[in-house]
Amino acid sequence: MTLWLNSGVPSPEVARRAGHSVDVLLKIYAGCIDDGAGEANGKIDKALAD
Repeated sequence: MTLWLNSGVPSPEVARRAGHSVDVLLKIYAGCIDDGAGEANGKIDKALAD
């Protein structure tokens, strides 16, 4: 599941395939999901440079 989440599959789709609600999925896998801070910072930096 974490591979799917970290590769960008939307949480609702992963939850559906796993037979969970999104709430349960994120509670179970919250500590394993890449928070994407580096990617978010890159997007912010790019927006500020424009």
